[in-house]
Amino acid sequence: MLSALAQAEGPSLLWIQETVRCALLDPLMMLYTQLGNAGLLWIALCVLMLFFPKTRKAGLAGAAALLCSLLCTNVVLKHLVSRTRPWLVVEGLIPLVAEGDPNSFPSGHTSAAFAAAMAWRQMLPEKWMGRTALGMAALMGVSRLYVGVHFPSDVLCGMLVGLFCGWAGCRLYRLWEERRPWER
Repeated sequence: MLSALAQAEGPSLLWIQETVRCALLDPLMMLYTQLGNAGLLWIALCVLMLFFPKTRKAGLAGAAALLCSLLCTNVVLKHLVSRTRPWLVVEGLIPLVAEGDPNSFPSGHTSAAFAAAMAWRQMLPEKWMGRTALGMAALMGVSRLYVGVHFPSDVLCGMLVGLFCGWAGCRLYRLWEERRPWER
């Protein structure tokens, strides 16, 4: 089934490579996608939020969401599915960044981005902040396609897992907040 899906999705990655990639966008997309390595961008933003009382809850919920995303994608799903990276099966596809993990499904970068963004959308004090986070997450998913390291279904599933983990991270934070013994 995965090989048939790869055959269906391969042309879209080749279209991106041949039509959308350009000298102006290549370094920007490569930089942005690499900011998502190990969730560094999202972790850094969560830590930054901890310094401000108005965003502290969002930072903690985002951290819980990122942990959930890590467990779901990198610990469980990638190993269960073991889908090969697209440049290994789509003839002519050239990745713009190196990926050490041979497993493609789901996109961990996209999952982490949407997990943090969904948590922040629910917890940040201003609506524009959550919308910006979701836009940044969407751009992370697009960047993974642009650089040629994921199939569209990898990114779509990463988004769905991330949205669930964002919800779960908020739920975990709220449960923890209700049970804090030092506040009683």
